[in-house]
Amino acid sequence: MPNFRYSGRAVDGHLLEGEQVAPSAEALAGQLQAGGIVPLVIEEAGKQVESLGQKNLSDILPRRVKKEELIFFCSQMYSLTKAGIPLIRALNGLSSTTRNPLIADTLHAMIESLESGRGLADAMSLHPKVFPQILISMVRVGENSGQTPLAFLQVSRYLEQEKETADQMKAALRYPLAVVVAIFFAIGILSVLVIPTFKKVFEQFNAELPLATRIIIGTSDFIVNYWYFMVFLMVTAVVAWLRYLQTETGRLNWDKHKLRFPLIGSILLRCALIRFARAFSMGFKSGIPVIQTLALTAGAVGNAFVGSRLSFVRNGIERGETLTNSALGSDLFTPVVLQMMAVGEETGELDTMLEDVAEFYEREVAYDLKRLTGAIEPILILFLGVLVLIMALGVFLPIWNLYSVVKG
Repeated sequence: MPNFRYSGRAVDGHLLEGEQVAPSAEALAGQLQAGGIVPLVIEEAGKQVESLGQKNLSDILPRRVKKEELIFFCSQMYSLTKAGIPLIRALNGLSSTTRNPLIADTLHAMIESLESGRGLADAMSLHPKVFPQILISMVRVGENSGQTPLAFLQVSRYLEQEKETADQMKAALRYPLAVVVAIFFAIGILSVLVIPTFKKVFEQFNAELPLATRIIIGTSDFIVNYWYFMVFLMVTAVVAWLRYLQTETGRLNWDKHKLRFPLIGSILLRCALIRFARAFSMGFKSGIPVIQTLALTAGAVGNAFVGSRLSFVRNGIERGETLTNSALGSDLFTPVVLQMMAVGEETGELDTMLEDVAEFYEREVAYDLKRLTGAIEPILILFLGVLVLIMALGVFLPIWNLYSVVKG
């Protein structure tokens, strides 16, 4: 029997890697799932892989797959598999119609994997940066239960609802961000073009300038003379920050502090909990064990800190506690939501109640997003007013002083 290398997530969320002998990749995937490990990548050890299906395409092609493209892929796969069209034929058709070269090459690679005897979920798991883990897991459940079309339909609806929430947040933040960018652009124009001209006028009279004027002129001189140094520092800071976010500690700390931001922190938290409720409901309804479902949803919420708290919930269930009691100790959910979860456990309709939880949070997020622009606008106006006051005092005070000197 061949020897396979594998990587996967344990029930506590840790990444596991190893090698194991198995009749096939599909058999090994089943063994890992039975042991509580969610397989991510399975490939034959010691084999020189020449087909693109064994490579991580997201490392070769820099483009990312947009959420709209994933929604389209899932909806099309639902229609094709529901109609009984063979998988290879369906993937061939989709690869010839997509405009994204990353998706097209990924689908061709999946076809090679299917032709070599892999299952659809195993073929998708070779490209974890193209297909989200929740999609791979749902397809695997669909294959085992004979409901592959339903798996694609559920993930398509989940992604559509997630995209709608993200679009609402972007729409609410678009105006404030545009104002902030315009303010900094105006400061740059004043510092580079306007202030140096006033400086030459002031120097001709050798008059003592007010403090505000000296600060503005000093800032302008620094920007004009050392702009390249400032650009270097900004680029270095951005690169260092991005590298820090790529570490587990950095991502966890940043995601934790994001939830404490004024105005938007609570919105970000509820968006993450919406993803949790939708994903958990979908997995629970499909028959995935609760422990494994929590392991999957912890990585699907889009926030490392919330994911770590969901791992706390999973640990509580492993100790024999109910979902509601474990969720109570996570400090993530409101009393109303906890009560809804308790009712779902008592009635055996936890998936339905979690969908209600997601809708409850969605209504709250929609309401807060409508108020967000109105709450940010006075702050922006105040900031802009202070900035204009400083610039006006710095420019016009010396002009008034010079007028007094000349008149006197």
